Amino acid sequence: MESISPALGVIIMMNNYFHDVATGLLVASWAVLYFSMNRFDEQGGTESSRYLLSLYESMTRMARFCFWWIIIAGVPRTYFYIDFEWANAVDTLQVPAIIIKHVVVFALVGTGVYTWHQYARRIRQVRRSLAEEDGQAAS
Repeated sequence: MESISPALGVIIMMNNYFHDVATGLLVASWAVLYFSMNRFDEQGGTESSRYLLSLYESMTRMARFCFWWIIIAGVPRTYFYIDFEWANAVDTLQVPAIIIKHVVVFALVGTGVYTWHQYARRIRQVRRSLAEEDGQAAS
C-alpha cells in the first residue's frame, strides 16, 4: 500500500478512536441496563416503572448506534491496520493479542445481546402493567 497522507492519517486516527469509544459505550450501555434491571422493583410504583422504560429506550438507542458504528468503522480500520496501527516492537505477537481482544469483545457483545433480549421481555411486562394501571386510573 502507498504512503498515507497526513490528512488521511488524521481521518483514520479519528475513525479508530471513535471505534474504540463506541465499543466502550456499547459495553457501558449494557452495564447501565444490567444494574438498573437488577435493582428495579416493580413495587416502586408508576414513576419507577416509567423511569426504567425511559432508561431502557435511551440505552437501546445508544447501543444500536454504537453497534452499527463499530461495524461500519471497523471496515476502514481493518483495511488500514497494517499500515497505520501495526506496532513493529510487538511484531507478530500482535496477532494472538488481537485474537484474544476480539474473543473477549465478542463474548461481551454476545452476553449483552442475550441479556438485552431477556430484558426486552421484562420491559414488555412493565409496559403491560403500566397500561393496566393507566386503564384502571381512567375508569
